Amino acid sequence: MKRLYPLFLSLTLLVFSCSGSKKEEKKETPSVKTTMKQGTSAPQTMQVVKKPATPSVHKECPHSMGKKPHSGCPYANRHKGKAKVFFTKSLTPEAVVAIYDKIKDSVSGKKIGFKVHFGEDMNVTAIKASFPELLVKKLGATLIETNVLYVGKRRYTKSHIALAKRFGWTYAPIHILDSDGQLELPVNFKHYKNVRVGKGIDKYDSLVIFSHFKGHGSAGFGGAIKNVSMGLASIGGKMALHATGIPKIVNPGKCIKCKKCVKECPVDAITLDPLKIDKKKCIGCGSCIGVCPLQLFQVPWESTKKNVFHERLIEYAKAISMHKNMVYINVLKNITRGCDCKRTPQIPFTKDIGILASTDMVAIDKASFDLVNKQHKCEDAFKKETGVSPKVQFEYAKIIKLGTAEYELISID
Repeated sequence: MKRLYPLFLSLTLLVFSCSGSKKEEKKETPSVKTTMKQGTSAPQTMQVVKKPATPSVHKECPHSMGKKPHSGCPYANRHKGKAKVFFTKSLTPEAVVAIYDKIKDSVSGKKIGFKVHFGEDMNVTAIKASFPELLVKKLGATLIETNVLYVGKRRYTKSHIALAKRFGWTYAPIHILDSDGQLELPVNFKHYKNVRVGKGIDKYDSLVIFSHFKGHGSAGFGGAIKNVSMGLASIGGKMALHATGIPKIVNPGKCIKCKKCVKECPVDAITLDPLKIDKKKCIGCGSCIGVCPLQLFQVPWESTKKNVFHERLIEYAKAISMHKNMVYINVLKNITRGCDCKRTPQIPFTKDIGILASTDMVAIDKASFDLVNKQHKCEDAFKKETGVSPKVQFEYAKIIKLGTAEYELISID
């Protein structure tokens, strides 16, 4: 009996070991989707790894998608009390570095993407390239952006980068994220079951979202939330954010039959004789809008209600925050009624305020909103200036737990 006992014990341990291994080896096989490269005429194959719509997420690190959170995770204990928002009245490149130092422990990895808006022709109130230069160089970061839907130099990668360099953004590499194609992130939200972002986002360990806080005709204001949601979305993502319909065709008789739209369409919904879109096939990805050299395809802007647009911005921001580690800096300078996409000179409607930094995009936008209201001496300065109240963003952000509007404003002056 004594001789048989060690054998029995060994067999018991082996059974338990095998049972545990089977549980650990049970993993979901990622799906692969083929899509087209944004802003080019040639189709390219892209591997898109779709994560579960409702992933098993670490309770203190939603962006980690179930992995162990990194040191200084900005999502740790996010909903336990007020978020910290740091503030300085100083508006200098040195102040940008100083305020970043308050949140730097939440940035991990060596590859840092620095999300900016390069500005538009004739727009003199966008943040100048020299303003974040010290910080970008200190981080060894890459300047990142995505192409836009509307007609202009920022619609195509080559002219977008050329415009950025003309405005002085020459001291760091520039990466237009959707020039690599688009990445689909499966979600389970009210308005979306997947969101589309620039594929290049996955080349970076962390992102610094550097935003000019100002007005916006559809959102009320543009700050960290919009710089993440709209700013990191691919052409297809921007289309999904702005509209509910398929692209409109204007002046179809001017079509030169270059076939770029036909080659780019992932579902073969476009025909040329005459130029038209098959409504039953179209998925609203916006690829045709991005490649047509004559801008014959346009976004049906009128199809989106303003409250729906706010909610969509929040859902995109939530999805991206679950996928990528980010921290936020808002610059409250040259606070205009319109956004930096306007190609006309604008006049600020209130005085300069300062710079804010936080690890919570909702808190930093709420603090920025409150400071502008205080300066402007009204309850909703952006509704007064743009006709659109951004308050629904904070309400919906609370519902889907994007962040908290409760914050502690900490001066570093």
